Amino acid sequence: MKQQRPIVIRNGRVIDPSQGIDAIADIVLMDGLVIGIDSPGATQLSNDWSEFDASDKIVAPGFIDLHTHLRTPGQEWKEDPKTASEAAVRGGFTTICAMPNTYPAQDNASVVGELTQRCASESDVRIRPIGAITKGRKGHELAPMHELADAGVVGLSDDGDPVMSPHMMRQALTYSSDLGLPIINHAEDRGLVADWDMNEGAVATHLGLRGIPNSAESMMIARDIELARITGGRLHVPHVSTAESVEIIRRAKSESINVTAEVTPHHLALTEEWVYGERGNVPMVLHANAYDSNAKMAPPLRSEDDRVALIKGLEDGTIDAIGTDHAPHADTDKVCTFTEAANGIIGLETALPLTVGIAAINLNLVIERLTVGPRAILGDGTIGTLKPGAKADVIIIDPDAVWHVDRTTLGSKSHNTPLFASNAKGRVLATFVAGGKIWDADGYGASDA
Repeated sequence: MKQQRPIVIRNGRVIDPSQGIDAIADIVLMDGLVIGIDSPGATQLSNDWSEFDASDKIVAPGFIDLHTHLRTPGQEWKEDPKTASEAAVRGGFTTICAMPNTYPAQDNASVVGELTQRCASESDVRIRPIGAITKGRKGHELAPMHELADAGVVGLSDDGDPVMSPHMMRQALTYSSDLGLPIINHAEDRGLVADWDMNEGAVATHLGLRGIPNSAESMMIARDIELARITGGRLHVPHVSTAESVEIIRRAKSESINVTAEVTPHHLALTEEWVYGERGNVPMVLHANAYDSNAKMAPPLRSEDDRVALIKGLEDGTIDAIGTDHAPHADTDKVCTFTEAANGIIGLETALPLTVGIAAINLNLVIERLTVGPRAILGDGTIGTLKPGAKADVIIIDPDAVWHVDRTTLGSKSHNTPLFASNAKGRVLATFVAGGKIWDADGYGASDA
């Protein structure tokens, strides 16, 4: 990234949960770092400085995503570091963590090193790799965890393939206590239900689809928490989706077990009724929009009671972070029967519309769980904050802006979201990474500020 001129972002409502700041102020960026936060108009420009007017807008630290699928290496037709970066900056994300379900899997230093080099040359955002727990993500033999840690991974996960063996999971958690890296296990007990299409319940019955109960998730989380208790290892629970899971994690935290958790924007905003294809409405009769494969994901969209419990868990601190689980798929992966369709939706660009626009969650809380929460899990004090000396990753937000979600507005190669071809409320207007303006919704693109 080329060196950017010093810049002052003026007159915005600065929300920085890491410092407890919510005030109208100017932010000064220089040499890729945050220099300070001043009262409006206090900073005078030199001839070689630039300014960005953020009047009537929100200014916040760049978001951090703990759960992004780059599809690289091996499935670049779905996404690559460049397009993932373009999607990220449109959604306000300046640091993203790359999940290891790639081909080959990120289970050794060579694959991780090649990915890191490619991301450094192709991406405008920071991409942090997550290594595999087991070789080939097959659950049979631990990956070389120390080697992966030395290669720079920020966590270890077999992603969509849960570590079914409690012995293997115990070993991984034991190593994590030494490495200081979180073990991120996909919470799904496949011994309970091997094949499923969506959440178990009335909607699945009405549509004739195979359901998976909440207990498949909560049982796996309970097992992993018990293993974290006896090993002292670091457990991170991804994409929590059920009320039972929230309660189990809440209880574990009250007992000082080393566990953190994340929730996706779509599980906070959407329910199983979205499978009907009517944006959450329940039709009197089924029609052509039904069986919306863009609403198919793992874990599945759950009930309204689960959604409310997730928001409560976010509010009381049981859930530490919001992670998008950005899962791009080609059209052919979704234009098929619901049972055949791939799991997952894109999430980087729609995090704000889902959490603030549809779920109506407090904006300050959303910003906190997209910055302070993941920052603490990663243990990197230089991101997710506007403290002097931090990396100059800054975003400008208009929570009331309405935009159309289509191929012209999305940066991702893929378009698999139930919000596609509809209007969304809440938009990132500009994104600065290391002091350089990478995204501007008004069309200035990657030009200097």
